[in-house]
Amino acid sequence: MPTHVLIIEDEPAIAETLIYAFKEAGISTTHKLLGGEALPALAQNAIDFVILDVGLPDMTGFDVCKKIRETSQIPILFLTARNHEIDRIVGLEIGADDYVTKPFSPREVVARVKAILRRTEPQTNKKSNTFMVDETANRIQYRGQHLELTRYEFLLLKTLVNQPQRVYSRDQLMDIVWANAENTLERTVDAHIKTLRAKLRCVDAASEAIVTHRGMGYSLQA
Repeated sequence: MPTHVLIIEDEPAIAETLIYAFKEAGISTTHKLLGGEALPALAQNAIDFVILDVGLPDMTGFDVCKKIRETSQIPILFLTARNHEIDRIVGLEIGADDYVTKPFSPREVVARVKAILRRTEPQTNKKSNTFMVDETANRIQYRGQHLELTRYEFLLLKTLVNQPQRVYSRDQLMDIVWANAENTLERTVDAHIKTLRAKLRCVDAASEAIVTHRGMGYSLQA
């Protein structure tokens, strides 16, 4: 069946550019202006993905996301005019799969939606035992061997392992892993990715588990 995206956005000009971009990509859309229309729209239509504006007239996008998450794990991407770190963290913590800050490229939004849908598709022959995360002991096992990880290496690898194939930007990883750290630079992410790769290759010399997406960020191979 064709992909169907629900767009909840109160600015008609923004909604129209998204609708056009999705149409060009062969993806159908349903557009609603208010957050209160989200759940009825999900109930009445076969929706595969939700694009949700944070600043809606009747309620916040965060509240809409919470209501959706009570009954559904459908992928959600936030559109936000806010660029504050706390807003991005809240959005990810309450269950959003990604976010885009306005102004944005409609083609980028379409690309992100496609990437998230690929990641969330049911997969066959998935190697589920390559990584094993022990939350209580803060340890991760790779191919049957425990990795000696620092606190931030553990948090970074756990983030990637929990959602394989999801592409995290450096900003997103900073928000999640280094949320409470002060005076931390983006290149810290690159440095920790480098040390993680070295530790994975000590277990498997041919390991390419962590993938670099040029200009976008990092993901873990399924």
